[in-house]
Amino acid sequence: MRLSALGDVAMTIPQIYSVCRAYPETTFVMLTQRVASSLFMYAPTNLQIYIADVKARHKGLTGLWLLYKELSALGIEAVADLHDVLRTKALRHLFRLAGKPVCVIDKGRAAKKRLTHRHHKKLHPLKPMAERYADVFAALSMPYTPRFTTLYPDGKGDAGLFSHITPPKESGKLWIGIAPFAKHEGKIYPAEEMERVVELLSRHERLHIFLFGAGSEAALLAKWQERYPRVISLASQRHGFKVELSLMSYLDVMLSMDSANMHLAALAGVPVVSVWGATHPYAGFLGYTASPAHIVQADLACRPCSVFGDKPCYRGDYACLRQIEPESIAQKVLDVAEDTGE
Repeated sequence: MRLSALGDVAMTIPQIYSVCRAYPETTFVMLTQRVASSLFMYAPTNLQIYIADVKARHKGLTGLWLLYKELSALGIEAVADLHDVLRTKALRHLFRLAGKPVCVIDKGRAAKKRLTHRHHKKLHPLKPMAERYADVFAALSMPYTPRFTTLYPDGKGDAGLFSHITPPKESGKLWIGIAPFAKHEGKIYPAEEMERVVELLSRHERLHIFLFGAGSEAALLAKWQERYPRVISLASQRHGFKVELSLMSYLDVMLSMDSANMHLAALAGVPVVSVWGATHPYAGFLGYTASPAHIVQADLACRPCSVFGDKPCYRGDYACLRQIEPESIAQKVLDVAEDTGE
């Protein structure tokens, strides 16, 4: 069970595909919400996806009981709770009452609280979320070795899916993805500074830049597309994960905040340059197989002040983001792209 958020669901996929492949005679049922269900592409044949319709059919206590009955009808023999929120706690309690073995993720909440404490901060790397997911299956006597490189069996998605967005990638060209937004302000590099990054990268004729964002961000990204050469915004319409992940698989590097796009790019097998502000990679949310050398962050004593970036900056200036120079980000992206594209 992992219902949300999108990036966290994406982080489960390398682990779930790995455990499915390690135990091919076992049927696994992934309970998640509809918005995340389409991420499970090219899944192992022994993986089923079950939708928790938490805003309609499965809403409230009555809906939760209905969801439990539906899952029970599938013949569930054990439960791996990868979320540990109120709804999954209720479900696992019902399964436990029915005599089914249940194991739950240890999110390390106390350690994360110490990591983000304003005073007497304990700054050290915590266990990555990927390992925490794996621990749940190990507790169910299903240990495995992670074996995942990309969603795509051939390494790349279907280029035909995004042919309406851009012509095929030409030899010698480098494709750069930029996902400049995140859910919370504490994780978003200032827009004017990110535009400077786009401007610096657009000076290189070898580079083609793709801007990833949602509909609410479309107007800003459209302006960047108009101002700079070889820049294409994908935010003007909903392309869907199938299209955008296929395009991502052809990128030489993705520039992302600590956001869902960091994890989506990892599923596509793309190197990620990640920018961190109020949050910190030490909390365990760095993208799957991401290189610490590709992290961009400011060295401030107040960092991290939040696990998820949802707390207001107590300094009031978001220095953790504003002290990062656009030139340093652009150079990091260029270096990684050239290494990948060689």
